[in-house]
Amino acid sequence: MTRIMYLSPVVHRSGHDELFADMVRHRKRADTEVHVTCLPDSAGRFNHVEFRSYEAMVTPHILQGVRAAANEGFDACVIGCFYDTALKDAQEISGEMIVTAPCAASCDIASSLSNRFGIIVGRQKWVHQMHSTVVANGYENRLSGFYPVGLGVTDFQMDHDTTAERLMQAGRKAVEDDHAEALILGCTMEIGFNETMARALDVPVVDPATAAFLRAEHLGSNRETCGWKPSRKWSCEAPDEAEMQALGVFDVEAPFGNRIVVPAIN
Repeated sequence: MTRIMYLSPVVHRSGHDELFADMVRHRKRADTEVHVTCLPDSAGRFNHVEFRSYEAMVTPHILQGVRAAANEGFDACVIGCFYDTALKDAQEISGEMIVTAPCAASCDIASSLSNRFGIIVGRQKWVHQMHSTVVANGYENRLSGFYPVGLGVTDFQMDHDTTAERLMQAGRKAVEDDHAEALILGCTMEIGFNETMARALDVPVVDPATAAFLRAEHLGSNRETCGWKPSRKWSCEAPDEAEMQALGVFDVEAPFGNRIVVPAIN
């Protein structure tokens, strides 16, 4: 059995964790167990991390959550934000557990399906930081551009018809004007909308939450058999375990605010 944790870097709010739990129910393999979690209330009442200052405030709690997942023996963990918040930091302390995030996973998949892909994002605010992440992962020459739709993270769930219309308009511009051959949605509206969009625009459309989960599941399920355990050499060196414990900040009693378990099917 493969065990995956999907960690949202926000606190629990009605319907949020359930959205991702429904996604993994539809996408996971029968022998995969998934825990959908979020940050505890002690992290602050964040329901999005659109701003770098918000990311800075939740980063310690993300690291504590990833550390807890590794200690619980999970094969892989997803940090569920397209900024890939604290990804490199989390990978450093993840032990033998694999850690991934939506932007890196989505770019990897889109570049496997096309030569050039466009990324549809909520607001112009996001573009600079997301572009830096794309560049850092080596995909800049595959990128046709970013296409903002004028919506913040929480706005995506307010009116699905309006959101869908704006996403379609942005996707059409990317494909028809800039010749994108695949699209990435920089924020999840509802599970399965990417398939509707793909049929309408005749290009593959990658949902970031699904991409990150499936990448985690694939890597996690092959971690032992293929020897895909994270490197701890050179730039990937982890802190000394005794020192981390002595610091007294990495391990906390309640690292998660909510947990939905989607069990494996025997």
